Amino acid sequence: MAPAGGAPLRDDAALVLARTSRLAPDAVAGWEFPAEPGSVASAREAATGKLADWGLTDSIFATELIVSELVTNAVRFAGGPVGLRLIRGGALFCEVTDPSATQPRMRRAHTTDEGGRGLFLVAQLSSRWGSRYGPSGKTIWVEQELPA
Repeated sequence: MAPAGGAPLRDDAALVLARTSRLAPDAVAGWEFPAEPGSVASAREAATGKLADWGLTDSIFATELIVSELVTNAVRFAGGPVGLRLIRGGALFCEVTDPSATQPRMRRAHTTDEGGRGLFLVAQLSSRWGSRYGPSGKTIWVEQELPA
């Protein structure tokens, strides 16, 4: 691209702006669980207990289902340890970390399928969701709007 009446530009430039805000010390809670089926119930219990402590009882049902689906997927397909983190800021974030580098994908389950609806449910219960990779696996994150 050339500026009006001039020679083509030789370099591209980018400006990145970020606004950060400090969270309260009690606004983040995290746990680690082994990759075994009983960890799903433990993760749900930890999450619902923390939401009750934060006074977010209106978010418990959806968050409990989100945690259940994501931790179940991590236990079944990725191995352990499985990390769970809740972050209360301008929204409620739920993060599940596992050692796998496999990208999650939403499937279209048929009415007769017994599984394959987990990420669809997560997407329906959240504002947005996605994944990011770290040095030793991936994190699936989910954002939920906080009640007014």
